[in-house]
Amino acid sequence: MTRNMQVSVRAALTAVTAAALATTVSCSSGPPAPSTSPSAASSTSGPAAGPSTVASSASASLRPFEADALRAEFERTAKELLVPGAVVLLQTPSGSLTASYGTGTRGTDRAVTPQDHIRVGSVTKTWTTTVILQLVQEGKLALTDPVSKFRPDVPNGDAITLEQMLTMRSGLFNYTETLELNTAMDKEPQRVWQPEELVALALPHPPYFAPGQGFHYSNTNTVLLGLIAEKIEGKPLATLFKERIFEPLGLTGTVFPEASSNAVPDPHPQGYFYGDNVLTMTNPALPEDMQKDAAAGTLAPNDVTDVNPSWAWAAGSGISTAADLKVLGEALVDGRLLKPGLQQKRLESVMPTNPDKPGGASYGLGIAKFGMLYGHTGELPGFNTFMGHDPVNAVTLVVWTNLAPAADGRDPATTIARALIDQLYPAP
Repeated sequence: MTRNMQVSVRAALTAVTAAALATTVSCSSGPPAPSTSPSAASSTSGPAAGPSTVASSASASLRPFEADALRAEFERTAKELLVPGAVVLLQTPSGSLTASYGTGTRGTDRAVTPQDHIRVGSVTKTWTTTVILQLVQEGKLALTDPVSKFRPDVPNGDAITLEQMLTMRSGLFNYTETLELNTAMDKEPQRVWQPEELVALALPHPPYFAPGQGFHYSNTNTVLLGLIAEKIEGKPLATLFKERIFEPLGLTGTVFPEASSNAVPDPHPQGYFYGDNVLTMTNPALPEDMQKDAAAGTLAPNDVTDVNPSWAWAAGSGISTAADLKVLGEALVDGRLLKPGLQQKRLESVMPTNPDKPGGASYGLGIAKFGMLYGHTGELPGFNTFMGHDPVNAVTLVVWTNLAPAADGRDPATTIARALIDQLYPAP
């Protein structure tokens, strides 16, 4: 979530970048990026398919679709953020844009493409939470079930409900905020983590607050939910995702890897990360001198493509493509994965993460809302993803970058998304 909510592995699996998406933020002009030639970008004008329930007048709140201006803003922001490569997939009722920028491998002319597979970080949470909600509608779980029913070892477990875990209001400590994990990520990037090891990192720490009395984005919630889903169904989480989400939606480019695998299916870009996890643990921005070196091109980011993502498991180790993220983002909102009653409850569950800022970022039952768009973002070292769908105006936006975070600490894909959203929607 917002930076003051996370003291984490730079791979802290960002769910919502509130400052970049839910409020108006000016993207400051940064120094020029290292020389990178944008790859060919394509756009198509004309009607784009939207939900049949969207009224014809709903798009009146959108600005006129201008593909060239949108592409230019996409490329300008990507360059400002020093990203090696980026992809955008945008669909609106009056036009669509599919564009790519830069390269998948620094120092080469290997252009990124919309067909590339990328690590999607916390977008994985939408898979885990959807499976839990499906089990609720099947009567196998209840939102009011205490976590102690399944995990007697969880602090405050008798008072923490599954609903509070789904909405990040359990108070459970976030294991990715431990120095132990951050240090291990730097020293043993190929380490294979088991889910129980991740839980064990969190449980000795006191909760942030009493259940339901605050909001704190904690990956511990989602790992526990993944373990509960496996326990209830007697199947690996990868099988549950395949049977309940990937196959029904036809997501042919989406993968939940085995814990032992650090591979990304071809084609894929390399993922890049400045500094290391411990250095950026309390502040994702590099020290000022290193930021200057990055802008000057004298400090190169590290290639972290092959870091084993098992440390994120149910909270963020998934892999997908831009096209699949579009389908997923729309399905999370239009009800293809849940029955109408629970689907409506999911959309209505989003609440401000900070009660003092009711117009800021909102989070609910494994789904976020930024402005008019429901969806999720995801980040782990080397990759940042934005996935959002506006059912009122029939707008879908997917952005990914192969750098995360930017040298100045911003989340590149969410920053690009914010810039494009400002182009699409009139200022309030």
